Amino acid sequence: MRRGCGDQETYTRLRRKALQIAVDFADPHDRLSPICDLIWEELAPRGVSWVGFYLEDPDSPMEIGTENGALLLAARRDKPACSPIGMHGACGQALLEEVVRLVDDVALLGANYIACDPRDRSEIVLPIYRNGFRWGVLDVDSHEVGCFGSIDVQGLSAVLRAAELLKRDLPVRVDRLP
Repeated sequence: MRRGCGDQETYTRLRRKALQIAVDFADPHDRLSPICDLIWEELAPRGVSWVGFYLEDPDSPMEIGTENGALLLAARRDKPACSPIGMHGACGQALLEEVVRLVDDVALLGANYIACDPRDRSEIVLPIYRNGFRWGVLDVDSHEVGCFGSIDVQGLSAVLRAAELLKRDLPVRVDRLP
């Protein structure tokens, strides 16, 4: 089981390109698809099966202390995905708790796993922000158990900071196999 989809060189390259995307697209919403494409092109050959951004559904607002609310798919590669999704899954919990979710095996989530592709086995979810407020999440999946590790937490966080979608380091919540 590997714990790291990317490496330092890959994430340095992604970060540099994300900086340019932030310059080219003033509106954060307009940055989502190019950032999604960028991550997909670099990480799909390394075991990533899906990349996407989910945003808070304005018609179903989140309520702190509850699982009320929903997330809508805003950008994705390379196949369709569930939308809307509830706040009980890894994406919703990452956003509500403002933590990075690193899941070695999605089976560990039990009923809280929202299975858009039954072949997916691991995922990493990072909250994103707009104007300093919680806005949505970046969700990256893999068919491999344990695909993601601390290098991916650091690397994807750096990419989101470069794209001005993340302003600070977040705590990491790990769902790890024994």
